[in-house]
Amino acid sequence: MGMQVNTNISALNSYRNLSNTQNDLAKSLEKLSSGLRINHAADDAAGLAISQGLQSQVGGLTVASRNAQDGISVIQTAEGSLSEVQTILQRVRDLAVQSGNDSNNADSRAAISTEVTALGAELT
Repeated sequence: MGMQVNTNISALNSYRNLSNTQNDLAKSLEKLSSGLRINHAADDAAGLAISQGLQSQVGGLTVASRNAQDGISVIQTAEGSLSEVQTILQRVRDLAVQSGNDSNNADSRAAISTEVTALGAELT
């Protein structure tokens, strides 16, 4: 007695097409739910590599921006210090001109000298 194998080619093709459609639907739902165009490397390998490169650049630029802001803060602090030094030196200059005036007595000159000494100490 011979063995007979029955296959239903139409049913197998329909099943294969249904499976493919379900897989495509699952991929589409995953993309929709995540909001990403590339969820896996298999979706677009070149696009994933480009995306990762751009993400690295964004990270580097963020750090560079933060470093620039820190540099600006340091410069602003130095500017404030230099402004204070300029004010002190201007006062020392004014006192030097004032001490050269012949109308000052010894007490006035001593007070000017004391103030100049204090200003010099403030600079160091």
